[in-house]
Amino acid sequence: MSDFGMMETQSGLARALPYLAMGAVIIGNVLGNVFLKLGSSVDASRAQLFGMFGWQTIAGIGFFAAGILCYAMALKSLPLHMAQAIAALQFVGTIAAAAIFFGEPITALKWAGVALICVGLVLVVG
Repeated sequence: MSDFGMMETQSGLARALPYLAMGAVIIGNVLGNVFLKLGSSVDASRAQLFGMFGWQTIAGIGFFAAGILCYAMALKSLPLHMAQAIAALQFVGTIAAAAIFFGEPITALKWAGVALICVGLVLVVG
C-alpha cells in the first residue's frame, strides 16, 4: 500500500472514531440501564451490595462509566450539540431493551416518541 493510501485509511478511521465512540456511549448507557434494573430486582437473600443490590448493579455502573469515557473521547472531535443529539439514541435503545429483556410493551405513544427522536436527530445532525 502506498503512503497516500495509508494516510487516506488513517484519516478515514480518524473521522469514524468519534462516531464509533458515540455508538459505544449508546451501548454503554443501554446496558447500564438493563444491568441496573437487573441488580435492583435481586431478592434480599442474594443482594450483595449493601444488602440491597446484586452484582448486576456494579456491572451497570461500569457500563455507564465506560460510556462516559467514550463520550469524553468523542467530544474531542464532535461539536457538543451533535454529540448530545446522537446520545439521544440511548432512549430508543433503552425502550427496545426494556421490551426485549423485560417484556415491557412499546405503546403507540412510545413509537411516536421514538419517531420524534429520530426526526430530531436528523434535523440537528444533518
